[in-house]
Amino acid sequence: MIHGFVLLLVCQLAGESVSRGLRLPVPGPVVGLVLMLLGLFACQRLAGLDAEALKHSSVGKASAGVLQNLALLFVPAGVGVVQHLRLLADDGIVIALALVVSTAATLAVTGLVFVAVARRTGADAEKAP
Repeated sequence: MIHGFVLLLVCQLAGESVSRGLRLPVPGPVVGLVLMLLGLFACQRLAGLDAEALKHSSVGKASAGVLQNLALLFVPAGVGVVQHLRLLADDGIVIALALVVSTAATLAVTGLVFVAVARRTGADAEKAP
């Protein structure tokens, strides 16, 4: 399991290095996640790694351990909110409005993209699950 956790951290470090080195507007951990995904695709193609084998590998066990404790990763965000309660009190209505509008826009765009893809692929949007 330690090897898997080290591999996760190496991918995050590589992603951070690529993101900062190329000055990408994408966070380093996201780039690291993409690198990990590409690595898993390569392992699947070259070594015949399937989902069950991945689940029992060191990476799968480390990932499962991180996911089991995912709630702990929200503690720093909660502390940040508590530290900025004054800002939240001053601009709370604007922040809430921005959240509602952006959520509605995301849902609308997602629906439109789904319908467009369904039409393009010949699937009937009414029958899709």
